[in-house]
Amino acid sequence: MRLVLGALALTVFSQAATAQICPYDPRCTNNPYGAGSPYSPNSINNPYGVYGSPYSNQSVNNPYATNPPKLYDQQGNYRGQLSNNPYLPDSTSNPYGRYGSPYSPDSVNNPYGAGNPYAPPLILVPKNNDDPGS
Repeated sequence: MRLVLGALALTVFSQAATAQICPYDPRCTNNPYGAGSPYSPNSINNPYGVYGSPYSNQSVNNPYATNPPKLYDQQGNYRGQLSNNPYLPDSTSNPYGRYGSPYSPDSVNNPYGAGNPYAPPLILVPKNNDDPGS
């Protein structure tokens, strides 16, 4: 019985530990000293930067943006566009779209699908206008 409880506790604590890795990763937007710095010109947390401004067409904070950054998981699977635009088909804010619906397995808003809090962090990639797949 102790062995089973010990194994269960180890599993729970190891999953909780992996969910907390991101705030110290310099590429993570939760890290205020890394990619999440409000002073970094490429940060989504910089209200005066290209990706954080409420007026930029490439910003996650502009509800009318049509060219926001793309999201990918650690395996390279596309997870939609990080945007406040609820009308953009691939937006994570579109409640009826594939990447914004809380019921879609591909949505980051689904805690049992791509939005699993214990999954590795997602990768944010600025959208390239020269990319034919954009």
